[in-house]
Amino acid sequence: MTGLEMPVALFLLANLLVALLVAAHGPTAADRMLVALLFGTTGVGILVLLARAGGRGALVDVALVIALLAAITGIAFARRAWHDKEHPDA
Repeated sequence: MTGLEMPVALFLLANLLVALLVAAHGPTAADRMLVALLFGTTGVGILVLLARAGGRGALVDVALVIALLAAITGIAFARRAWHDKEHPDA
């Protein structure tokens, strides 16, 4: 442990706050989805850093679940957007 884990985690948390402002003003659903994916990946980074700083391995498991859910959410959004373009009247 180098002692940089907590400052980096706080920096990532600040990035999430900025992303929250962008999400509130996102003009399209795709913009808001990108911010949601940013929340997922940044949240994973924060949890891994906290797990390393605090010695709690369970946080890594939570981070893996969040990463999996973020990936599934992104795929579901892309499939729905693709389906809506192919079938605009459905």
